[in-house]
Amino acid sequence: MPRSVLTTIAVLALSFAPAAGAEKKPSLTLEAIRVEPASPGPDTLCRLSATVRSTGERPVSALQFMVRLNGRDLAAYKDRIYMQPIEPGAARELHLFNFWSTEAGRPAPADGKLTLQVTFAGAAWMQKEVKDSAEIWTAVGPVDGLPVTKSIVLKLKAAP
Repeated sequence: MPRSVLTTIAVLALSFAPAAGAEKKPSLTLEAIRVEPASPGPDTLCRLSATVRSTGERPVSALQFMVRLNGRDLAAYKDRIYMQPIEPGAARELHLFNFWSTEAGRPAPADGKLTLQVTFAGAAWMQKEVKDSAEIWTAVGPVDGLPVTKSIVLKLKAAP
């Protein structure tokens, strides 16, 4: 092949390659996780929510989460799918399962800190049709760039 053709191919290949160190941002992000109360006592029921933002071009749903508390998986999230849709360009706060700050088999940590890790493990792009006044949602492909994880540390209040 002539040198000029090889040079042209090399220039074209480099122009379409991502810049060094540049990573494609995921279309779904875990913006925030919130626990109420923010400083629970031992044996306190805690409400958990996560805010998810979509920058995709179509609705997304079939959301899968994994939650760990002090390194232990919370079983309520195994094989669960949240079917709340998130519209393109929107953020949505999702109310996840409540959890106990401590319980049998998971006592209060000696340092008084609870590390909560929420992983947005999977989701699907969706297509919506309306047929005979009914909405029909169809998954059209998985969302790339997952999982994404966010962690917070809660300080346990001392027992009264």
